[in-house]
Amino acid sequence: MIAAWLLLAAGITADTVTTHRVAVAPGESLSVEIHTSTLGRGDQVVLIPGFFGGAYGFRRLVPMLEHAGYQPVIVEPLGTGASSHPSRGDYSFLTQADRIAAALDSSGIHNAWIIAHSAGGAMALRLAYRRPDLVRGLLSLEGGPTERVSTPEFRRAASVIPWVRMLGGIKVIRRVVRRTLVASSGDPSWITDAVVEGYTAAAAADVGGILKVYLAMANSRERDQLMPHLRAIACPVRLLIGTAQHDGAVEQAELDEMRALVRDFAVEPVPGAGHYLQEERPEAIVAALRRMTGTVDRGPGTGDR
Repeated sequence: MIAAWLLLAAGITADTVTTHRVAVAPGESLSVEIHTSTLGRGDQVVLIPGFFGGAYGFRRLVPMLEHAGYQPVIVEPLGTGASSHPSRGDYSFLTQADRIAAALDSSGIHNAWIIAHSAGGAMALRLAYRRPDLVRGLLSLEGGPTERVSTPEFRRAASVIPWVRMLGGIKVIRRVVRRTLVASSGDPSWITDAVVEGYTAAAAADVGGILKVYLAMANSRERDQLMPHLRAIACPVRLLIGTAQHDGAVEQAELDEMRALVRDFAVEPVPGAGHYLQEERPEAIVAALRRMTGTVDRGPGTGDR
């Protein structure tokens, strides 16, 4: 069923991708990828990836969103994908959220639906309370109100950094990323050699630079905690979580925190899936987005650029 949907979308949709770099600070720029198609003429949906994969990680989800009538826009946070990788950058979630806001402002994107994965969800929650004019609703994929970039999943990946160059550079990174993806998945059949290469493309292009970025991320600290601001989030927030046992899952304490403090919040389980819902169950994401967009009044000017 999923494969048929993808083939249909690919066969009848003329997809045009425009990618531009938005300067957000001296020496810092974010990659913004805007998809337009014959089908996706409705609301804009901003996709924010986590640490690994960048825009590549949404390659299955984008055509489904277009087929459903949305206009996907991918914003890669600093240090990921095609965005710049400064070794001395501030990689706190708060600063990343402000950079994303600047990129959306520069691109003329406001009042958009946000889909954010993993650490991207922690950025998007901060974006929602700091810039409510930009966020109409948030669909977080396995991303909770994390207060530190250095999550257990990220620390495991970062622990091999001192050995990477000594033992083979990108080959070691790809082995670590493969293990991380497998441990984080309910059904790891989607993880092929080509996929691992896609998830590590940025690292392959600049191994030394990426390692410095990972160290900077691991050492980053938040200057303002998120929890006191959760009550200020006025838009609907839906958290999709995979029900299979997997690494990188949202902690129970974070779920309890969101249930208690976010005004319009609900958890939507995705049976059998793991952390990378956009890989294992992209159709479930589209269905959840449709449910969420149906609960909010569609005001004028949505997604205008």
